[in-house]
Amino acid sequence: MLFEAIRKLFGGGKKDAGGSEKCDSACSCRSAGKKGAGAGTVKLTDLEDFVSYVVKNLVDAPEEVKVETVMENNAKIIRISCRKDDTGKIIGKKGKTIIALRALVAGAAGRMQDRVSVEVAD
Repeated sequence: MLFEAIRKLFGGGKKDAGGSEKCDSACSCRSAGKKGAGAGTVKLTDLEDFVSYVVKNLVDAPEEVKVETVMENNAKIIRISCRKDDTGKIIGKKGKTIIALRALVAGAAGRMQDRVSVEVAD
């Protein structure tokens, strides 16, 4: 399930024997007339669901995690709220976990030709 979500976010198709990327029959890029990357299929809700999935699997109290998207000054922000004890798990040692999550979201948002940032609420 996680790998399917990541493949959807980053447009990874299946590779044939020659190593080139090809789409399966369910790929939406066929209807767009493009072969391969599936451009334009990522939605902001997909990113929000991805962040929610990752964060809920990191924390001790996943039922208290709230992920929402807000617009501030023409910027899209995915805001994560959780228990105070769990914020350290989301941020990680020296901030490496949140940096990695932000990089994944930024990369997927780039496929949408948009900018999306991730914040952990205090």
